[in-house]
Amino acid sequence: MFSTPFVLSFALLLSLPLLFLLAPHFLPPNTTQLPIPAADEVSDQALFSRAVRSKSSFTRFSLDSKTKPKIAFLFLTNSDLHFAPLWQRFFSKTAPNLYNIYVHSDPSINVTIPPGVFHDRFIASRRTYRASPTLISATRRLLATAVLDDPANTFFAVLSQHCVPLHSFRYVYRSLFASPTFDRTRPPSDSDAELTRMGVNAPYKSFIEILSKSTNLWKRYAARGRFTMMPEVPFDKFRVGSQFFLLTRHHALVVLKDRQLWKKFRLPCYREDECYPEEHYFPTLLSMADPDGCTHYTLTRVNWTGTTNGHPYTYRPGELSAKLIYQLRQSNYSESYLFARKFSPDCLKPLLGLSEKVIFRD
Repeated sequence: MFSTPFVLSFALLLSLPLLFLLAPHFLPPNTTQLPIPAADEVSDQALFSRAVRSKSSFTRFSLDSKTKPKIAFLFLTNSDLHFAPLWQRFFSKTAPNLYNIYVHSDPSINVTIPPGVFHDRFIASRRTYRASPTLISATRRLLATAVLDDPANTFFAVLSQHCVPLHSFRYVYRSLFASPTFDRTRPPSDSDAELTRMGVNAPYKSFIEILSKSTNLWKRYAARGRFTMMPEVPFDKFRVGSQFFLLTRHHALVVLKDRQLWKKFRLPCYREDECYPEEHYFPTLLSMADPDGCTHYTLTRVNWTGTTNGHPYTYRPGELSAKLIYQLRQSNYSESYLFARKFSPDCLKPLLGLSEKVIFRD
């Protein structure tokens, strides 16, 4: 009734969707994503366990106590810290007992920085690769080191070498610890006002972007295979967000305690262009563990207009002005963004020129 060539062609046409569906189950992973070495995994888990077991895990501090709460600044970099001179001006405007700095630098890169507050701030680091779970490991390594290093570290700000401050340290510190109105998504209550009078802005929330809707959310979820994330992470629990955030100490410990979600997110992807584990792991984990304890937005301003190859818009020297700084500060969710990215390295000189009269003048 039908010729053999016609039957074969028709069968092949019908099989194409099935082949596309099942391919991730028998094709090898993307070879550009190397698995995390077992020795590194064992070393990391030992570090994380020490941090979780530390006696100071839940110590609380107030602004009027002898030991004040601190902000731990966690810099994750795979190149020189181009804006170190700007950050050093940022830190020089305040007392050193209000912050700590930790730098995870890719050991394959020879980082050169001028003398200043960044010296002796480098932690034990390992290689990182874009679009791979190594960036999750590096961030967790920074968190664990900061938790163990100082019990007064209360907020943990994850930043990249392309991030710059938009305000003075004083503004950042008081916004996080003392202002009852900084987070516009949560109206202050009577109990919050009482705590603020005592010098504590509590309960603290983590400022992390958590998005449940995105045009490519399913592609990112299925990047390791259609059913690979199950049952620990069903699709309706999968989230996306920025990899740069501020976590409370409580949420830092939630991240360090996790084993279940990590065993899924550490798996290599089949498509690198849909796989950004560091943008998925932290929002998904904290959304599942404590959604009400997170603001669901970040304090780092990023311009995704004209994004290329997964990178955000990069500002150049000719664009920098007081007007741009004021625009970057504007937020619908908080009184202001505190940081911004991404800036090309040659933006340092004009940023230093704007620092005293604009950036650090609140």
